[in-house]
Amino acid sequence: MSLQNVTVIGAGTMGNGIAHVFAQNGFKVTIVDLQKTQLEKALETISKNLDRQFSKGIITDEEKSKTLGNICTETNLSLGVSIADIVIEAATENIDLKLKIFSEIDASAPTNAILATNTSSISITKLAAVTKRPEKVIGMHFMNPVPVMKLVEIINGFATDKTVTESIIILTKQLGKTPCVVNDYPGFIANKILMPMINEAIYSLYEGVAGVEAIDTIMKLGMAHPMGPLQLADFIGLDTCLSIMNVLYNGFGNTKYAPCPLLVNMVAAGRLGAKSGEGFYIYIKGSKELIVSNSFK
Repeated sequence: MSLQNVTVIGAGTMGNGIAHVFAQNGFKVTIVDLQKTQLEKALETISKNLDRQFSKGIITDEEKSKTLGNICTETNLSLGVSIADIVIEAATENIDLKLKIFSEIDASAPTNAILATNTSSISITKLAAVTKRPEKVIGMHFMNPVPVMKLVEIINGFATDKTVTESIIILTKQLGKTPCVVNDYPGFIANKILMPMINEAIYSLYEGVAGVEAIDTIMKLGMAHPMGPLQLADFIGLDTCLSIMNVLYNGFGNTKYAPCPLLVNMVAAGRLGAKSGEGFYIYIKGSKELIVSNSFK
């Protein structure tokens, strides 16, 4: 199965990262977003990331130009998917929105096109059920930042055809990534293991077992994690962490997945981590210094 024309739905952090790696590896990419300003921002981000690669000697100036030349943008979803061999949905982690998008791309994409999702926790089987091609629906969960991280978690829905899985494995390797195939259960593998760890770190803070710096330092120096769980939660977005914990809790019906009340309150207060300027740490534009939030000192 030849997959050359790629459409990415969503121009946010994950969407522009996915578009970047496909375009850099010679694929023709269309980024679709309803907001023209988001598309402009995505192209600016990709260009800056390519400049960073150029400054490190990873790519040449010519390769940067070719990569940008492989990308086009579109605000009309139907037009954006009309010639796609594969569509990768990378919209906000909201099941109702994703169900709507999958129904729309199914109606407009070529009948032989694979429909993939970058979801980190939402059921592939549920998304496939709103299409007329459930055997061609699959999860393709990239890690953030996409141009840097090597893993792609490939998730088979209940009806995903083996030939589709094989095609996605080959495609992932063409991107220089490492594919790992898992089955469709809440959180898959990455977040079924990661999010309860983050949630437990938040519980440890909530219960007064240790402070922010101690929790993160112990996990970095004691467990060789590159980033502490509370800093990682800020990086991911506390709203995203809460959403995934709720998927796990509702999906398994097990209290061990219940989100920590502190996490719930922080999201309700708009303290979402790096993207809002404050979570467990305070984030100052242009500074890499980790400053613990005054709420936890």
